[in-house]
Amino acid sequence: MDIRRRWRDLSEGQRRLVVLGATVDGALKIAALADIRRRPADQIRGKKWAWAAVVALANSAGIVPLTYFLVGRRRVG
Repeated sequence: MDIRRRWRDLSEGQRRLVVLGATVDGALKIAALADIRRRPADQIRGKKWAWAAVVALANSAGIVPLTYFLVGRRRVG
């Protein structure tokens, strides 16, 4: 019994939800990576390369980039 769902098995609404989720995740990853690149290392908790690697490589549905924005950046000022 094959329980895997294929793209053609999804309803139109489910397909839109998958595309929307992937778009949001991609946008968050791009924003986080751009911020990591431009922000000085002393304003980031932990190592910049580690944050960049996790943000770029982890399949997280947006959780890792949001974690970087909420926890990984030091408050300035």
